[in-house]
Parts: sequence; C-alpha cells; structure tokens
Amino acid sequence: MTCCHHRQGLSLLGVGHATSLMLTISFTLCVVFDLLFPDHAMYETWQKLLPGFEWLSWKSFLLGLIEAYGYGWYFALIWVPIYNFVTLRGKQGKHCGG
Repeated sequence: MTCCHHRQGLSLLGVGHATSLMLTISFTLCVVFDLLFPDHAMYETWQKLLPGFEWLSWKSFLLGLIEAYGYGWYFALIWVPIYNFVTLRGKQGKHCGG
C-alpha cells in the first residue's frame, strides 16, 4: 500500500494572475488615497516605480495598471519556478512514515 502523494507545485498561471490583480488593486487604492488625502500622497513613489506614469490622467492611470499587472507576472515568473524547485526537490528521496 502506497501512502505517498505526488505534489504538483504552485500554478504559474494562478500565482501570476493573483499577484498581478493584487498589485493592480493596490495601485488603484493608492491612487484613490492620494486623491482623497493629497497631503499624504504617494504618487511620487509610483512615478519612480512605473516608467511613464505621471500624476494624473486616464492614460497615465491605465499605464500604471498595465505596469502593475506586469510586475505581478515578473514576480510570478521568477518566484514560482524557484519555489517549486526548492519544495519539490526537498521531497525527493523521502519516504512516507507510518
């Protein structure tokens, strides 16, 4: 009787979309915060992190959303393979106890 289960690893597609959506939602919330509380605005940080982003036009906001989404995929494309390699490699050669 075999008790070992083969683990698939993280889904690149799932992590990519989830991380990208988290960053676009965060970007949107930060823009809203900056509009509501201009004395505490962070838009200068976005200008440094997102090439071409300027405060504030619809075109620039859309560009910021696209770039934030892209950063999410950048993270996923690097992190998921590393995570899967490290965790799956650690399971090789181990046997189920019991």
